[in-house]
Amino acid sequence: MEADADKPERTELVLITGMSGSGKSSIAKCLEDLGYYCVDNLPVSLLRTFLEEPTAHLQGIERVAVVADVRAPGVAAELPDLISRLDRRRVAPTLLFLDTSDEVLVRRYSETRRRHPLAEDDPVIESIRRERSLLADVRGMADLVFDTTEWTIHEMRAEVTREFSPERYARSGLSVTLISFGFKHGIPYGSDMVFDVRYLPNPHFVPELRPFSGLDSQIIEYFAQEEEFDLLVDQLGNLLEFLLPRFTAENRSYLTIGVGCTGGRHRSVAIVEQLAARLHAADWTVRAVHRDLDRATAVQAPSAAR
Repeated sequence: MEADADKPERTELVLITGMSGSGKSSIAKCLEDLGYYCVDNLPVSLLRTFLEEPTAHLQGIERVAVVADVRAPGVAAELPDLISRLDRRRVAPTLLFLDTSDEVLVRRYSETRRRHPLAEDDPVIESIRRERSLLADVRGMADLVFDTTEWTIHEMRAEVTREFSPERYARSGLSVTLISFGFKHGIPYGSDMVFDVRYLPNPHFVPELRPFSGLDSQIIEYFAQEEEFDLLVDQLGNLLEFLLPRFTAENRSYLTIGVGCTGGRHRSVAIVEQLAARLHAADWTVRAVHRDLDRATAVQAPSAAR
């Protein structure tokens, strides 16, 4: 029987987590409008059972969204392990992390007069900072990070639709995710292919370039002078353009490709951006994720220019 190219072969699972007050419930409602079955805030024991085999609990449902946050004790500590144990032959997971500035979160709690889930007797800002620290590793694992600081509900709905609408499969049966990462933080879970680009010159060792990332013009201009960079992008692009039609012919719905450098800030980010632009121009459904970019940014000097 020939597979329908417009539908994923595995259960599509969106795991929503992030800062309390960042809009997780609103995102879940947007996904529900797109046809996702949404489950909110399961205890860790039930969440583990559910994630081990969601198809057994929701027979016939192809798209599922689960909200997990610090309201469930132990979630922050156990979520990385839960994600690593997912059976990706049956589940296609996306870890979505929602973030919002401390200032906006404080204002939201003040306006709603709701108590922060981690609140003790200290000011709400201290609870927010404690939660941010607890979720640091989870944020580093995220496939997508939505910064909802300045989003209206309409902007939120538009972004959710762009990333998760079933219609995004219409251009091809294959959805490609390109992930930049740092090897010192580990290889991304579920990678189908991994490319090591650590042999390229590293802007980290150029003091005036160190504060920037592969998204910044200074780094783009730096690599524009490196013949090896253009050669690598061209060779990887040719390889992917050769492979993707063949994966599509095998009725693959998802392909995750990791591109790694040392810290996940300069080389891998720049390569992923170039490859994503090339594949997008060739009309492939492609998404660029920079897993360790924020983690790498955090270790820079606070005064570093952006």
